[in-house]
Amino acid sequence: MKVYRLEYKGELIGMVYLADTFITRFRGLIGRKLKKNEGLLLKPCSQVHCFFMSYPIDVIYLTKEGKVLRIDDNMKPGTIGIRIKESKSVLEMPAGSCKEKGIIAGDWLNLINVEE
Repeated sequence: MKVYRLEYKGELIGMVYLADTFITRFRGLIGRKLKKNEGLLLKPCSQVHCFFMSYPIDVIYLTKEGKVLRIDDNMKPGTIGIRIKESKSVLEMPAGSCKEKGIIAGDWLNLINVEE
């Protein structure tokens, strides 16, 4: 699985795993637990669900360029997020990550590919 450095305002804030195939996007975080400062990037993606999950997450909808379109903080297990038509990818992080790091809609996130 590809790994990216997640940067916000020029600082490293975490590592992100890429889910860009049907199987990896379909599985998502089911049966996985994100550690602090980790995330899963679903690409392409404009809507997510939290079925079969056991913990809440922060959901960040992004443009192709990395602009934050919307954040669903603390999305609970068993729920469905709304579809954001303009979203090209969705970043899932542990609940509270956005507030802790100060990420809001309109901000820009930078994902830098890390050699495996």
